[in-house]
Amino acid sequence: MSEQPQFSIKVDQNKYLPDGGRDVHAIVSVEATGAALAAAPAAAAEVIIIDTSGSMSYPDTKLRAAIAAAQVAIDTLRDGVNFAVVSGANTASMVYPPQPALVPAVAASRAQAKQALSRLKASGGTAIGAWLRLADQLFDAHQDGIRHAILLTDGKNQHETAEELDAVLFRCGGRFVCDCRGVGTDWEVAELRKVSSALLGSVGLVADPQDLIADFQAMTQAAMGKAVADVALRVQTPQTAKVRFVKQVMPSVEDLTGRRTDVSPQAGDYPLGAWGAESRDYHIGVEVPPGEIGKELRAAWVKLVVPGGPGQEDQVLATGNVLAQWTDDEAQSTKINARVAHYTGQAELAAVIQEGLQARKDGDLDTATSRLGRAVVLAEEAGNEEITTQLRKVVDVVDLATGTVRLKRNVEKADEMGLDTISTKTVRTRKGEG
Repeated sequence: MSEQPQFSIKVDQNKYLPDGGRDVHAIVSVEATGAALAAAPAAAAEVIIIDTSGSMSYPDTKLRAAIAAAQVAIDTLRDGVNFAVVSGANTASMVYPPQPALVPAVAASRAQAKQALSRLKASGGTAIGAWLRLADQLFDAHQDGIRHAILLTDGKNQHETAEELDAVLFRCGGRFVCDCRGVGTDWEVAELRKVSSALLGSVGLVADPQDLIADFQAMTQAAMGKAVADVALRVQTPQTAKVRFVKQVMPSVEDLTGRRTDVSPQAGDYPLGAWGAESRDYHIGVEVPPGEIGKELRAAWVKLVVPGGPGQEDQVLATGNVLAQWTDDEAQSTKINARVAHYTGQAELAAVIQEGLQARKDGDLDTATSRLGRAVVLAEEAGNEEITTQLRKVVDVVDLATGTVRLKRNVEKADEMGLDTISTKTVRTRKGEG
């Protein structure tokens, strides 16, 4: 058994509620330390899905770069990791191995896979659901370890309905993690974000195909560094309380509320995917019945668990408490915890950027200007320099203090998509804080 990371939970909140107060907010920080990359388990499976629709050959640098990136990803796999390469067009087909199965990464299989990749040609359309369905089938015999897929596309999902894709995402949720990348500027950010979100992965824009190699290498390295699969955040509340929401807020904004699996009437699991040595933050909102002044209550008991299969014990990795205490001291009850405020602002930032860009697309320039102006203020407050830099490619800032901006007339499509793609990325500390 390889070394597992050590998990810890830290809760940041202002527990004090005013007389009659019901809403409890907390930032739950989860950290895993001590899992060296070399100590990650051999039980890992990787599927690389490359778009080979016709548009990948316009220009053909896209397909050539995708092939080179997939070849580097294969070299980055740890020895013994089970892998396969899938080609996606109107349907999905095996690139390597020829039959639908995963094979261990050894010198011979790597060489054969890279050779098979070099023969790929581009033709046909795009049906992302079909690609994911084949990946799911490949992972079927490997549900006991880390399961990770990379999906690369350059286009919109035109050869199946939104309902067909939704059905596949529902089927695949919790069965593997998928990082999605769009190459060029002819794909839909919202569509790929829907896939990555359902499969607890990331979404990224690779505007220049030449950048694919470094990106694929980084994604594969990160996947190889995972040491614990299928971690869940279990939130248990008192009988009269209820969870209002659970959101990941770091390293990106992801609403997990609808992903809850009930464990008991008062406890539910929210899926967090696979973990290596890393930290993530979650914003939890709980509604409690008002208590008497001075009374303290455990509003939620949070546990990090690896749920056991049928007849198996759950493995508890760490625990923490979210508290509520009623007070008539207004100074105590009106103080908003700094980290709760920080992440609330960044969740709003993601929303106003996406609303602003959509309004701009729809020709509603007034809404676009006000939303993106608000985004400029929030990004500055949060100290989110990456988003601030990207916003300034889309708007001219007239007055930072009031969020007065002018939409730029001519905006590169890659800049607009880049802003949309990174809108959900967050930073941990506010400006001026350590």
